[in-house]
Amino acid sequence: MSTRGWLLFAAMSVIWGIPYLLIKVAVEEVSVPVLVLVRTAVGAMVLIPLTLSRAMWTPVITHWKPVAGFAFFEIIAAWLLLTNAERHISSSLTGLLIAASPIVAALLDRLTGGEHRLTPIRLAGLGVGIAGVAVLAGPALTGGSAWPVTQVLMVAVCYAIAPLIAARYLGGVQALPLTAACLGLAAIVYAGPAAATWPEVVPSPRVIVALALLAVICTALAFIVFFALIREVGAARALVFTYVNPAVALAAGVIVLDEPLTPWHLVGLALILAGSVLATRRTAAEIVLK
Repeated sequence: MSTRGWLLFAAMSVIWGIPYLLIKVAVEEVSVPVLVLVRTAVGAMVLIPLTLSRAMWTPVITHWKPVAGFAFFEIIAAWLLLTNAERHISSSLTGLLIAASPIVAALLDRLTGGEHRLTPIRLAGLGVGIAGVAVLAGPALTGGSAWPVTQVLMVAVCYAIAPLIAARYLGGVQALPLTAACLGLAAIVYAGPAAATWPEVVPSPRVIVALALLAVICTALAFIVFFALIREVGAARALVFTYVNPAVALAAGVIVLDEPLTPWHLVGLALILAGSVLATRRTAAEIVLK
């Protein structure tokens, strides 16, 4: 991989590893709908001017049904569940549980008629990954955080479904207008609930900074960098950064917010990452066919 590719990879590993920390800070003073609205509206305002070509938007309009489905799972439902869950559990645990997304995606791909076979190695990966989720979720479930943990696992499912929709129905749609459309749609959906729960006092500077970073860096800039990474190294290799994000989320929560670091966190992270690598590993035959 080129130097540019490594720099983009490192940037994505950090940019999409710290949202959990920023969400945890912001939900201390603003409601879930307000946080999601700020994130999506600002992201849309940054991206839409970059997609003013009519030719870029025609495929989005033509494929409006799968676009709406992608927006629902990737943003509208996922960010609601994710933000609400972080009102009750740590950002580091949230980031670790989200790491199960590649495992869920591998299983859903097979169950919905995907081309990737569940080889013995992939089955072993699914088992190892599920064991990692159990190691992380078990103490939280017995400690009274069953619903927040369930919400995060539902987010992992949403993050697994959205790429399947994109891969199967949105191959002809450019990523930039697709993202702008999804963020804009989500902003419209959350405008009413956000207005109804708008804070009565101006949030603290700490929360305002968190919201700004979440919207501009972790949403708008993140997608721009992600698309550049895909162009540089290809879609398959670009997604490898998802294996690094959980470690960044864990470190950020522990260092910045002084969240606890337990042996269960480390064991669960290792199991989930190992399971993700095995469950999404391509066979020699698939590499040749590709």
